[in-house]
Amino acid sequence: MYDVIVVGAGSMGMSAGYELARRGFKTLLIDAFDPPHAQGSHHGEPRLIRHVYSGGPTYIKLALRADERWRELEAASGEKLLERSGVLNLYDPAAYTYRDRFEHAAAHGIAFEELDAEQIRSRWPAVRPPEGYRAMYEPNAGYLYSEKCIAAYRRLALQAGARLLTDAFVTGVEPAGAFVTVRTEKEEWIANQVILTAGAWFRTLAPFVRLPIRAVRKVVGWFESDAPSLDAGSLPGFTFGDSTGGYYGFPSIGGAGVKIGRHDGGVEWQPGEPLAPFGAYPEDEGELRRALEAFLPGAAGKLLSSAVCKYENTPDEHFIIDDHPEHPNVLLAGGFSGHGFKFASAVGELLADRIERGRWGQDLGLFAATRFSEPTAQ
Repeated sequence: MYDVIVVGAGSMGMSAGYELARRGFKTLLIDAFDPPHAQGSHHGEPRLIRHVYSGGPTYIKLALRADERWRELEAASGEKLLERSGVLNLYDPAAYTYRDRFEHAAAHGIAFEELDAEQIRSRWPAVRPPEGYRAMYEPNAGYLYSEKCIAAYRRLALQAGARLLTDAFVTGVEPAGAFVTVRTEKEEWIANQVILTAGAWFRTLAPFVRLPIRAVRKVVGWFESDAPSLDAGSLPGFTFGDSTGGYYGFPSIGGAGVKIGRHDGGVEWQPGEPLAPFGAYPEDEGELRRALEAFLPGAAGKLLSSAVCKYENTPDEHFIIDDHPEHPNVLLAGGFSGHGFKFASAVGELLADRIERGRWGQDLGLFAATRFSEPTAQ
């Protein structure tokens, strides 16, 4: 018998488990694998953390709180988890507008600079934006070592008294009055409350919960660079955006190579299917290389390493953080759509607050599960 069971001990689940355990809740975390692992969305360090979002004040408030909580995790774990590299967001004004982001940044006191192509090339000679491109630079943004973050949460959660059940696939969730039974392939567990943070495996929890989450295969590559200006400490984290797609990346950290991935696109993946390795499709390397050749030509060298992970997309790419529509002692957190990791520290806190205080710590109407036309539960 547990106070809380967390189904899915990845980014959000492990954060929530740590928060609950340190507040004195008897907590069980259940994961189908052994986190941190290569089967979820946290695989392949690092992850960008930015504070200005096109989604507006809800995201900005969450990002600023997440930043505070990551710093607190660093202090508690004694590990370096967050690098203040700055983040350079390049965009084609013909395809994107950043005006609302500038306004929101100013309203929330977030430091930023608006740069033209000449200013970008002058400050970071390795970056070669086409004429007419512009950028929003956030000097206090940076990147997180995602797998180290999960490992730190795991260690601290267990020290605080949480239990972690690994390599245990959940086959069913059944509320009955004040209790919820969670079934794995071998055992049953009972709790007063349950948090579902199943990531790309949410579909396996149907029909108890039906969320319009589509899992997508995504690839990233690390490419050999030819100049120190592409190394950590010189090049900030970055994003590129134009009519052909959106990309994100990182400087070469410890000689690992410049990392780049594409945010949009991808091949749909179903739970239980094998995940095709990097190189299974010609565009795996081709699209990443073309983006580097266009914006960071000095980084378009030899492919040094690669990784495959998953996005769990909602139709509008906004998150789902809500109560189960029929069972208030079951909470839902999913659909983080490839841009959620930076918020994991704050999402875990929100889930723990909801358990402890019976209310959410901020207005989460943007993330309501009921906003979709598809029924959320049966």
